Amino acid sequence: MAKSFEGPPTDTGPFYHGTKADLAVGDLLTPGGNSNYIDGLKMNHIYFAANADGAGLAAALAAGDGKERVYRVEPTGEFENDPNVTDKKFPGNLTRSYRSKEPLRIIGEETEWTALPAAQLQRMREGSAKKSGDIIN
Repeated sequence: MAKSFEGPPTDTGPFYHGTKADLAVGDLLTPGGNSNYIDGLKMNHIYFAANADGAGLAAALAAGDGKERVYRVEPTGEFENDPNVTDKKFPGNLTRSYRSKEPLRIIGEETEWTALPAAQLQRMREGSAKKSGDIIN
């Protein structure tokens, strides 16, 4: 199965990005932001998923105190499978997670996604706080 995810992705979306930032349609999300998982690490990519629930999880784990938001986005350039989950945590790209060095354009906001139960989300936050594991940047 993992072999089927070699090469550039062919996923056509729709695509989503989760954050706590208050953004507007037409805004561009660009690489170079701070990592939500490692202090002081500037990210070389902007991350997104073809799954609103996955983007909702990213919004819940994002740094900051803002409202959790999931935006519908479109890549403005090439993108690749997210190596932080593809074949590292899951075989293939079952989560349909991607990253790009090119901006993502916000085309709308998703208002409904399935949130994790509070206890499970807390366990993920605690695991993230331990900063175990590497991020392929």
